[in-house]
Amino acid sequence: MPVSPALNFPRKSLLLTAASIALACPMLLAQNTPASAAVPPTTIATPAPSFDVATIKPHQGAIRGMGLWDLPDGVSGTVSIVMLVSNAYDLRTLDQVSGGPDWVKSDSFDIQAKMSEADIADLKKLSPAESKAHRQLMLRALLADRFKLKVHTETKQVPVYELVVAKGPSKLTDSTTDTNPKLDRGEDGKPRVGIQFSKDTSLVMAYSMSAWAGFLSQPVSGVGRPVLDKTGLTSTYDFPINWSVYSARPAMPSAAAGDAAAPDDTTSIFGALKEVGLQLRPATGPIETIVIDHVEHPTAD
Repeated sequence: MPVSPALNFPRKSLLLTAASIALACPMLLAQNTPASAAVPPTTIATPAPSFDVATIKPHQGAIRGMGLWDLPDGVSGTVSIVMLVSNAYDLRTLDQVSGGPDWVKSDSFDIQAKMSEADIADLKKLSPAESKAHRQLMLRALLADRFKLKVHTETKQVPVYELVVAKGPSKLTDSTTDTNPKLDRGEDGKPRVGIQFSKDTSLVMAYSMSAWAGFLSQPVSGVGRPVLDKTGLTSTYDFPINWSVYSARPAMPSAAAGDAAAPDDTTSIFGALKEVGLQLRPATGPIETIVIDHVEHPTAD
């Protein structure tokens, strides 16, 4: 697998919060915000919250990067239907969306959706998890209204990696007690959830292992399969991660390939995780998928 441009980090360190990682990673949607839980695809509010106004147009010209940005008053970005569905249902990988015509993967759409002033005010009162769940329901309503989307869920047994604690020393530090002065902190003094990216070793801050497994499941990580958290660790953690291993990493086995063995050397993400005290173990596990039953090109604005 070729090196993702998003991982050719500049020498100057920068902080990317979970909401802004999509800016740096063209194929990574902001659907794995740490500190938030996935919304079950069958959970729909009655009535479902919706955007006040939305503009959707087929994308024209070359695409420099795809992703959906959460804004204080709505969302904006260029996405395919598969990416939009993945975001709306908090899926770990795009492979969890199946069905529908070929254009749900190939066609891209420029989307700008705004909330009402009342919804913006209400959103500020919610916790990060509640805010994320609310936004996902709004995206589902947008898909149903403008794309006439109908879906159902299926649970499939697929090749995965299990994130487990490796033997040997660990570099994981409980973020609730970490005194590292390099941590970016909020007004409450607690580390902000995010990653301070640098060219070589970056600092992951206040990530739960479930959220880290979600990050590793994304295409940008190069792992190639969904990752399930089997560490048993329940807190949030700070730890360094050596991104320079991507410069010479071998191709990662994909979920479709079903390869039994995981590369485990210093030129891959597998080796970088081992240095931290974590390990990716090949396995087969249940993954919830979204199957598209019906979809149409968007209605005109």
